[in-house]
Amino acid sequence: MTEHTERREIVEAKLVLADGSVFAGEAIGVYPESGIATGEVVFNTVMAGYQEVITDPSYAGQVITFTYPHIGNYGVVDLDYESRGTFCRGVIVRDLARRHSNWRATNDLSSLLAKHNLPGIAGLDTRRLTRHIRDAGAMPGAFGTADEVALKAAAVAEPETTGLDMVQTVTCADSYKTPFAGGGTAPRSIVAYDFGIKANITRSLAQLGDVEVVPASTSANDVLARKPDGVFLSNGPGDPEPVAYAIAAIKDLLGEVPIFGICLGHQLLSLALGASTYKLPFGHHGGNHPVRQLANGKIEITSQNHNYCVDCAGVQGIELTHLNLNDETVEGLRSTEAPAFSVQYHPEASPGPHDSNYLFGSFADLMDGHK
Repeated sequence: MTEHTERREIVEAKLVLADGSVFAGEAIGVYPESGIATGEVVFNTVMAGYQEVITDPSYAGQVITFTYPHIGNYGVVDLDYESRGTFCRGVIVRDLARRHSNWRATNDLSSLLAKHNLPGIAGLDTRRLTRHIRDAGAMPGAFGTADEVALKAAAVAEPETTGLDMVQTVTCADSYKTPFAGGGTAPRSIVAYDFGIKANITRSLAQLGDVEVVPASTSANDVLARKPDGVFLSNGPGDPEPVAYAIAAIKDLLGEVPIFGICLGHQLLSLALGASTYKLPFGHHGGNHPVRQLANGKIEITSQNHNYCVDCAGVQGIELTHLNLNDETVEGLRSTEAPAFSVQYHPEASPGPHDSNYLFGSFADLMDGHK
């Protein structure tokens, strides 16, 4: 068992939201010289998996508030990164563990923050902050060691994510391949769009066949030239509407090859099919969201991370397949005119429950049927 006690100097810090709300804590991680960090403040309800959350590219531009009080108690593991680094703007925790204990741990959470120059606040009343966000909605904020006046000015100046293309800040520069995990000749070939793809998604897809991950701006012609059996649309950050190049590519791919989308990929497919999207007050971020499969009434507990949602009411050619039981928002749909379906949540669930693993099997069936 690996056990380590961390000692750190206490430096006071504050979080100031754009509406003027102030929260006190202590500085952790690494701050810029100004002593100010900014971003859109959201909350995540997972009780474990903080490393996977922090390294999820879907959080680009956001400051993650963990509602679970004890964060860092099992350290971090090099093998558990979900991307090549961190893309969020910072983290907020109630209690950053001074001691971690885990036989797999290769370091502590403070070391991860230092490695990626990621700032944060500990000792903050995350219960109060979460309640405020639930009432007032996710909003820009500034946090750090600067004075309150400077933090308030920075919070007000920080733009919201609406209307911004955040995908270009996280997508890969070049395509890369992940071979079939089953060994031998791959039964299928899959092209996966990287809108902010997580490592466990490529591992899950590699159970189905050879996977080639391509940048978000890859054209439909380029994808079809690779002769895939299926196309996967990954998760990713921010507002889907500004990612017009991806929507155009998906329109050209519809009917040509089976498509499976999740999270941002679900929203982009929906826009390509003629639906619309809108921003939720505080989004869905956590590993315990109940979703009903409309075909059979089964309930699955899902892992989610998104601020935007789909409205497909009255749109021809779209069938609703999944519904969120908390707020009755759209959680899944399929095209009735092309081999394409999508869900709003993360079936690879890293972190989270494995109730939705069946969707990868559904994708395999769709590809095999199209052949």
